[in-house]
Amino acid sequence: MNKENKNIKKDEIILYNRKDDYIPRVVAIHDLCGYGKCSLGIAIPVLSAAGCDVCPVPTGLFSNHTAYPNWYMHDTTEILNDYLNTWKEIGVDADAIYSGFLGSKEQVDVIKSVYKTYPHALKIVDPVMADHGEVYPTYNDELCQAMADLACEADILTPNLTEAAIILGEPIGEKWGGANIDDAEAHRIVNALLDRGAKYVVLKGIQREDGIIRNFVGGKDMGIVEASNEFLPYMLHGTGDLYASALLAAVMVGKNLAEAVEFAGNITHDAMLVSSKQPDFQDRGVNFESLLGQVTDLFI
Repeated sequence: MNKENKNIKKDEIILYNRKDDYIPRVVAIHDLCGYGKCSLGIAIPVLSAAGCDVCPVPTGLFSNHTAYPNWYMHDTTEILNDYLNTWKEIGVDADAIYSGFLGSKEQVDVIKSVYKTYPHALKIVDPVMADHGEVYPTYNDELCQAMADLACEADILTPNLTEAAIILGEPIGEKWGGANIDDAEAHRIVNALLDRGAKYVVLKGIQREDGIIRNFVGGKDMGIVEASNEFLPYMLHGTGDLYASALLAAVMVGKNLAEAVEFAGNITHDAMLVSSKQPDFQDRGVNFESLLGQVTDLFI
Protein backbone atom coordinates (compact mmCIF):
# COMPACT_ATOMS: atom_id res chain seq x y z
CA MET A 1 0.00 0.00 0.00
CA ASN A 2 2.21 2.76 -1.26
CA LYS A 3 1.63 5.81 -3.38
CA GLU A 4 3.82 8.64 -4.60
CA ASN A 5 3.68 11.87 -6.54
CA LYS A 6 4.22 10.96 -10.19
CA ASN A 7 6.83 13.67 -10.74
CA ILE A 8 9.18 12.34 -8.05
CA LYS A 9 12.27 10.49 -9.20
CA LYS A 10 12.59 8.52 -6.01
CA ASP A 11 15.27 6.19 -7.37
CA GLU A 12 17.75 9.06 -7.57
CA ILE A 13 17.87 9.71 -3.81
CA ILE A 14 20.62 7.33 -2.76
CA LEU A 15 22.44 8.62 0.30
CA TYR A 16 25.09 5.92 0.65
CA ASN A 17 26.91 4.08 -2.13
CA ARG A 18 27.97 0.66 -0.87
CA LYS A 19 31.18 -0.41 -2.60
CA ASP A 20 32.11 -4.03 -3.22
CA ASP A 21 32.90 -5.90 0.02
CA TYR A 22 33.46 -2.79 2.14
CA ILE A 23 31.77 -2.94 5.56
CA PRO A 24 30.52 0.54 6.55
CA ARG A 25 30.98 1.70 10.14
CA VAL A 26 28.00 3.21 12.00
CA VAL A 27 28.44 5.13 15.25
CA ALA A 28 25.22 4.40 17.16
CA ILE A 29 24.59 6.94 19.93
CA HIS A 30 21.67 5.61 21.97
CA ASP A 31 20.84 4.30 25.41
CA LEU A 32 21.31 0.66 26.40
CA CYS A 33 18.31 -0.99 28.01
CA GLY A 34 18.66 -4.24 29.97
CA TYR A 35 15.08 -5.44 29.51
CA GLY A 36 12.60 -4.45 26.84
CA LYS A 37 13.72 -4.16 23.24
CA CYS A 38 14.71 -0.61 22.25
CA SER A 39 17.62 1.65 21.31
CA LEU A 40 20.99 -0.12 21.10
CA GLY A 41 19.29 -3.46 21.74
CA ILE A 42 17.65 -2.97 18.33
CA ALA A 43 20.19 -0.85 16.46
CA ILE A 44 23.13 -3.24 16.94
CA PRO A 45 21.51 -6.44 15.59
CA VAL A 46 19.53 -4.74 12.81
CA LEU A 47 22.47 -2.76 11.42
CA SER A 48 24.79 -5.74 11.88
CA ALA A 49 22.40 -7.86 9.80
CA ALA A 50 22.81 -5.21 7.08
CA GLY A 51 26.55 -5.85 7.08
CA CYS A 52 27.49 -2.77 9.11
CA ASP A 53 30.16 -2.48 11.78
CA VAL A 54 28.15 -0.95 14.65
CA CYS A 55 30.12 1.08 17.20
CA PRO A 56 27.85 1.82 20.19
CA VAL A 57 28.04 4.98 22.28
CA PRO A 58 25.71 4.48 25.26
CA THR A 59 23.98 7.71 26.31
CA GLY A 60 22.38 6.07 29.33
CA LEU A 61 22.04 2.66 30.97
CA PHE A 62 18.52 1.54 31.82
CA SER A 63 17.42 -1.43 33.86
CA ASN A 64 14.30 -1.65 31.67
CA HIS A 65 12.33 0.64 29.41
CA THR A 66 10.40 3.55 30.89
CA ALA A 67 6.93 2.24 30.05
CA TYR A 68 7.25 0.20 33.25
CA PRO A 69 6.27 1.99 36.49
CA ASN A 70 9.75 1.36 37.96
CA TRP A 71 13.08 1.75 36.20
CA TYR A 72 16.68 2.74 36.90
CA MET A 73 18.78 5.02 34.68
CA HIS A 74 22.48 5.83 34.80
CA ASP A 75 23.43 8.95 32.83
CA THR A 76 26.73 8.39 30.98
CA THR A 77 27.39 12.03 30.03
CA GLU A 78 30.56 12.36 32.10
CA ILE A 79 32.34 9.46 30.35
CA LEU A 80 31.49 10.27 26.74
CA ASN A 81 34.29 12.73 25.90
CA ASP A 82 37.02 10.36 27.14
CA TYR A 83 35.26 7.45 25.44
CA LEU A 84 35.17 9.20 22.07
CA ASN A 85 38.57 10.89 22.34
CA THR A 86 40.10 7.43 22.67
CA TRP A 87 38.54 6.50 19.34
CA LYS A 88 40.29 9.47 17.75
CA GLU A 89 43.59 8.39 19.28
CA ILE A 90 43.34 4.92 17.74
CA GLY A 91 42.11 6.15 14.36
CA VAL A 92 38.48 4.99 14.34
CA ASP A 93 36.60 6.29 11.28
CA ALA A 94 32.85 6.41 10.61
CA ASP A 95 30.52 6.31 7.62
CA ALA A 96 27.32 7.20 9.49
CA ILE A 97 26.39 8.73 12.84
CA TYR A 98 23.03 7.58 14.16
CA SER A 99 21.66 9.14 17.35
CA GLY A 100 18.50 8.47 19.32
CA PHE A 101 17.64 8.80 23.01
CA LEU A 102 19.82 11.25 24.94
CA GLY A 103 20.43 11.41 28.66
CA SER A 104 21.22 15.14 29.01
CA LYS A 105 21.42 18.34 26.99
CA GLU A 106 25.22 18.20 27.22
CA GLN A 107 25.12 15.09 25.08
CA VAL A 108 23.98 17.19 22.14
CA ASP A 109 27.33 19.00 22.27
CA VAL A 110 29.04 15.61 22.34
CA ILE A 111 27.20 14.55 19.19
CA LYS A 112 28.05 17.82 17.46
CA SER A 113 31.72 17.20 18.26
CA VAL A 114 31.37 13.76 16.66
CA TYR A 115 29.99 15.48 13.56
CA LYS A 116 33.16 17.61 13.44
CA THR A 117 35.37 14.56 13.87
CA TYR A 118 33.66 12.75 10.98
CA PRO A 119 32.45 15.53 8.64
CA HIS A 120 31.97 13.11 5.74
CA ALA A 121 29.65 10.77 7.71
CA LEU A 122 25.91 10.55 7.08
CA LYS A 123 24.03 12.09 10.02
CA ILE A 124 20.82 10.36 11.12
CA VAL A 125 18.83 11.84 14.01
CA ASP A 126 15.92 9.96 15.51
CA PRO A 127 14.77 12.64 18.00
CA VAL A 128 13.54 10.22 20.66
CA MET A 129 11.85 12.43 23.26
CA ALA A 130 8.06 12.15 23.06
CA ASP A 131 5.07 10.39 21.52
CA HIS A 132 1.27 10.63 21.46
CA GLY A 133 1.33 14.15 22.84
CA GLU A 134 3.50 13.35 25.88
CA VAL A 135 7.18 14.01 26.58
CA TYR A 136 9.18 11.08 27.98
CA PRO A 137 9.75 11.23 31.76
CA THR A 138 13.55 11.72 31.59
CA TYR A 139 13.26 14.79 29.35
CA ASN A 140 12.93 18.43 30.43
CA ASP A 141 12.47 21.61 28.41
CA GLU A 142 16.22 22.23 28.06
CA LEU A 143 16.89 18.74 26.72
CA CYS A 144 13.94 18.96 24.31
CA GLN A 145 15.27 22.26 22.96
CA ALA A 146 18.77 20.83 22.59
CA MET A 147 17.35 17.85 20.70
CA ALA A 148 15.41 20.24 18.46
CA ASP A 149 18.63 22.08 17.66
CA LEU A 150 20.39 18.81 16.81
CA ALA A 151 17.52 17.80 14.55
CA CYS A 152 18.20 20.77 12.30
CA GLU A 153 21.65 19.36 11.41
CA ALA A 154 20.39 15.94 10.33
CA ASP A 155 20.86 14.44 6.89
CA ILE A 156 17.94 12.16 7.77
CA LEU A 157 15.49 13.22 10.50
CA THR A 158 12.84 10.73 11.70
CA PRO A 159 10.37 12.37 14.12
CA ASN A 160 6.88 11.31 15.07
CA LEU A 161 4.22 14.00 15.20
CA THR A 162 4.81 14.97 18.83
CA GLU A 163 8.55 15.29 18.26
CA ALA A 164 7.90 17.32 15.13
CA ALA A 165 5.80 19.75 17.18
CA ILE A 166 8.62 20.19 19.70
CA ILE A 167 11.21 20.76 16.98
CA LEU A 168 9.00 23.33 15.27
CA GLY A 169 8.07 25.07 18.52
CA GLU A 170 4.38 24.39 17.94
CA PRO A 171 2.03 23.54 20.83
CA ILE A 172 1.40 19.86 21.47
CA GLY A 173 -2.34 19.67 20.98
CA GLU A 174 -4.84 16.92 20.30
CA LYS A 175 -3.85 16.60 16.65
CA TRP A 176 -0.24 15.75 17.54
CA GLY A 177 -1.32 12.47 19.11
CA GLY A 178 -1.21 10.84 15.69
CA ALA A 179 -4.77 10.78 14.35
CA ASN A 180 -6.59 12.63 11.60
CA ILE A 181 -3.66 14.48 10.00
CA ASP A 182 -4.48 14.90 6.33
CA ASP A 183 -1.93 14.90 3.52
CA ALA A 184 -1.78 18.68 3.30
CA GLU A 185 -0.92 19.03 6.98
CA ALA A 186 1.63 16.21 6.82
CA HIS A 187 3.31 17.91 3.86
CA ARG A 188 3.32 21.23 5.71
CA ILE A 189 5.09 19.65 8.67
CA VAL A 190 7.68 17.89 6.51
CA ASN A 191 8.42 21.11 4.61
CA ALA A 192 8.63 23.12 7.83
CA LEU A 193 11.22 20.69 9.20
CA LEU A 194 13.17 20.91 5.95
CA ASP A 195 13.10 24.69 6.26
CA ARG A 196 14.67 24.33 9.71
CA GLY A 197 17.73 22.67 8.16
CA ALA A 198 17.26 18.91 7.94
CA LYS A 199 18.12 17.59 4.46
CA TYR A 200 15.56 14.76 4.43
CA VAL A 201 12.65 14.23 6.80
CA VAL A 202 10.71 11.06 7.52
CA LEU A 203 7.53 11.89 9.43
CA LYS A 204 6.47 8.67 11.17
CA GLY A 205 3.29 7.12 12.42
CA ILE A 206 0.40 9.19 11.09
CA GLN A 207 -2.75 7.34 12.09
CA ARG A 208 -6.17 7.88 10.60
CA GLU A 209 -9.52 6.20 11.04
CA ASP A 210 -9.21 4.21 7.80
CA GLY A 211 -7.06 1.43 9.29
CA ILE A 212 -3.85 2.69 7.66
CA ILE A 213 -0.70 4.09 9.25
CA ARG A 214 1.36 6.44 7.09
CA ASN A 215 4.94 7.67 6.93
CA PHE A 216 5.98 10.61 4.76
CA VAL A 217 9.48 11.26 3.45
CA GLY A 218 10.53 14.49 1.80
CA GLY A 219 13.52 16.52 0.72
CA LYS A 220 13.93 19.71 -1.25
CA ASP A 221 15.16 17.73 -4.26
CA MET A 222 12.58 14.95 -4.21
CA GLY A 223 9.15 16.22 -3.22
CA ILE A 224 7.20 14.10 -0.71
CA VAL A 225 6.60 10.35 -0.89
CA GLU A 226 4.09 8.43 1.23
CA ALA A 227 4.48 4.83 2.37
CA SER A 228 1.71 3.09 4.29
CA ASN A 229 0.94 -0.10 6.19
CA GLU A 230 -1.94 -1.72 7.98
CA PHE A 231 -2.58 -0.03 11.33
CA LEU A 232 -2.35 -2.51 14.22
CA PRO A 233 -4.50 -1.51 17.22
CA TYR A 234 -1.90 -1.83 19.97
CA MET A 235 1.26 -0.03 21.03
CA LEU A 236 4.68 -1.56 21.57
CA HIS A 237 7.78 -0.03 23.10
CA GLY A 238 10.72 0.15 20.67
CA THR A 239 8.87 0.26 17.34
CA GLY A 240 10.25 3.73 16.60
CA ASP A 241 13.79 2.47 17.22
CA LEU A 242 13.17 -0.51 14.96
CA TYR A 243 11.79 1.73 12.23
CA ALA A 244 14.75 4.14 12.30
CA SER A 245 17.31 1.32 12.52
CA ALA A 246 15.72 -0.59 9.63
CA LEU A 247 15.54 2.57 7.55
CA LEU A 248 19.24 3.24 8.10
CA ALA A 249 20.06 -0.41 7.41
CA ALA A 250 18.42 -0.13 3.99
CA VAL A 251 20.20 3.16 3.28
CA MET A 252 23.60 1.66 4.19
CA VAL A 253 22.98 -1.27 1.86
CA GLY A 254 22.52 1.27 -0.92
CA LYS A 255 18.73 1.37 -1.29
CA ASN A 256 17.16 4.65 -2.29
CA LEU A 257 15.42 6.66 0.40
CA ALA A 258 11.87 5.83 -0.69
CA GLU A 259 12.72 2.11 -0.69
CA ALA A 260 14.25 2.45 2.76
CA VAL A 261 11.11 4.10 4.13
CA GLU A 262 8.95 1.35 2.66
CA PHE A 263 11.21 -1.38 4.07
CA ALA A 264 11.25 0.18 7.53
CA GLY A 265 7.46 0.34 7.64
CA ASN A 266 7.07 -3.24 6.45
CA ILE A 267 9.48 -4.82 8.92
CA THR A 268 8.07 -2.80 11.81
CA HIS A 269 4.56 -3.97 10.90
CA ASP A 270 5.74 -7.59 10.68
CA ALA A 271 7.59 -7.33 14.00
CA MET A 272 4.44 -6.07 15.71
CA LEU A 273 2.60 -9.16 14.45
CA VAL A 274 5.37 -11.45 15.74
CA SER A 275 5.38 -9.61 19.07
CA SER A 276 1.62 -10.01 19.53
CA LYS A 277 2.10 -13.80 19.78
CA GLN A 278 4.47 -13.49 22.76
CA PRO A 279 3.40 -13.55 26.43
CA ASP A 280 3.06 -10.10 28.02
CA PHE A 281 3.94 -8.64 24.62
CA GLN A 282 2.75 -5.11 25.36
CA ASP A 283 5.10 -4.91 28.34
CA ARG A 284 8.23 -6.51 26.96
CA GLY A 285 8.55 -4.44 23.78
CA VAL A 286 8.88 -5.23 20.09
CA ASN A 287 10.32 -8.60 19.03
CA PHE A 288 12.10 -8.58 15.67
CA GLU A 289 14.74 -11.30 16.04
CA SER A 290 13.04 -13.84 13.75
CA LEU A 291 12.79 -11.17 11.03
CA LEU A 292 16.47 -10.28 10.74
CA GLY A 293 16.58 -12.37 7.59
CA GLN A 294 14.56 -9.60 5.93
CA VAL A 295 17.47 -7.26 6.63
CA THR A 296 20.13 -9.60 5.25
CA ASP A 297 17.91 -10.12 2.18
CA LEU A 298 18.42 -6.43 1.35
CA PHE A 299 21.75 -7.45 -0.16
CA ILE A 300 19.99 -9.60 -2.79
